[in-house]
Amino acid sequence: MGYYVQVENGVKLFIEDVNPKGTKTILFIHGWPLSHTQFEYQFNVLPGLGYRCIGMDWRGFGQSDKPMDGYTYDRLADDLHAVIQSLKLEGIGITLAGHSTGGAIAIRYMARYHGHGVEKLVLIDAAAPTGFTNETAAKFLHENANDRPKMLQNVTDSFFFQYITERFSDWFFQMGLQAASWSTAAVIRLLRDENVGSDLSRIEAPTLIVHGIHDKVIPYQQAVEMNKRIPNSQLIPFHYSGHGGFWEERDRFNYVLTQFIG
Repeated sequence: MGYYVQVENGVKLFIEDVNPKGTKTILFIHGWPLSHTQFEYQFNVLPGLGYRCIGMDWRGFGQSDKPMDGYTYDRLADDLHAVIQSLKLEGIGITLAGHSTGGAIAIRYMARYHGHGVEKLVLIDAAAPTGFTNETAAKFLHENANDRPKMLQNVTDSFFFQYITERFSDWFFQMGLQAASWSTAAVIRLLRDENVGSDLSRIEAPTLIVHGIHDKVIPYQQAVEMNKRIPNSQLIPFHYSGHGGFWEERDRFNYVLTQFIG
């Protein structure tokens, strides 16, 4: 079931809520420049195992509203908090699962709101402790301003370690095109200018870190650093994945996720 949640005046976020009667709830936070649709291969499987799967599109991405501002970690964490409150998830002990920049948003949420309502945290190739270098950001910003489809194709081409079909590449590419160009650029600047390094030690919930060892977007070494700095965390390397273990090793990913949740 899909619906919208208002997170501030004039800004509504799209929510996909599958199996609302599930006994365990997972709230998925997508990566840049995608949408909750990236988790299709979790939403296909996990509801059948009794899980409630909720996907939200950040502001500016997917089917959500696309304002010109609000693209900071604090504001995006505030949006997440508004969704958790609106859906009345605080009292049920959810698992918060964030991929890439979505992982960084989840980290900021855990620090800013003391993990309110979150029982367990899952970080999937998270853009933490840092995001983009100045060089990478400059390249993406230039391409976004002059040939955004080319930039999105370059992102798709570097995303996966395993072979993807042309049709899968098209599907992934179209996800990126759903975003507004201004929000795409704003998050590039966010990944360049902000980081969540100081938030890591403030995470209290049990944390699972999943990271592809062939990740060209956020190097695996950053997962090792997170594991050192997040109390009560465990790191599981994915040996046959790049930045997309949720698809590249989806059977293993789904198993590891459900084992961690219990």
